Amino acid sequence: MDDLEARVTELEIQTALQEDLLATLNDTIVKMQQTLDLQQAQLRLLYQRMQEKSPGDADEPYSLMDEIPPHY
Repeated sequence: MDDLEARVTELEIQTALQEDLLATLNDTIVKMQQTLDLQQAQLRLLYQRMQEKSPGDADEPYSLMDEIPPHY
């Protein structure tokens, strides 16, 4: 009977460790999703700003020369 009790205890320990691991992995996935959502929003904003810069110049590629600060 002691052997059976030890096996059940070991299984309970393993289950608890697995539950903790799953919770940790879930938290990690939630943080990664939040980061991805933020990056996508930033990319959309950047794309929108680039489109606003040259609405009629669709044939001309974007140039960093257009971004020279006014003090130059």
